[in-house]
Amino acid sequence: MHPGHVTMTSIDYVQGTDSLKVFCRMEFDDFLKDLQTIDDDRNLIRLFNKQPFPSDLINQYFNSKVFIYINNKLLIGKLLRANITDNEINLNLIYRSGKKPKSITVRNLILTGWYSDQTNLMIIRINNSEEGIKLTPAHNEETLIIK
Repeated sequence: MHPGHVTMTSIDYVQGTDSLKVFCRMEFDDFLKDLQTIDDDRNLIRLFNKQPFPSDLINQYFNSKVFIYINNKLLIGKLLRANITDNEINLNLIYRSGKKPKSITVRNLILTGWYSDQTNLMIIRINNSEEGIKLTPAHNEETLIIK
């Protein structure tokens, strides 16, 4: 067990492209616990000890927990890389977004069904702006207008 329930996610718009790079870090044991909400039929610890990581399962998990809308259009992420270090899992995903983002809405439901004190910190970098937001089980969605 660990003292706090916090995840960290960054969303970076890649200038001049139609892509968002997303990075997420969380405790691996929390990840496995939350992953059971979409797949409780497999031995998840044994599954994640194998290489390469089951990207289809991670894609399904992340796209069911983190919702990113650009200009009111839901985007779907695709896993680029996952690794586990010191009981933390780091996920790198790519999203196709369109070239002129005017607004971004994020909803983060990671671990919100398990812990009332869950905090999902997010940093969003688009164009020349950077915004940090704190999402919780009671406040799990935020919309930013891009200038």
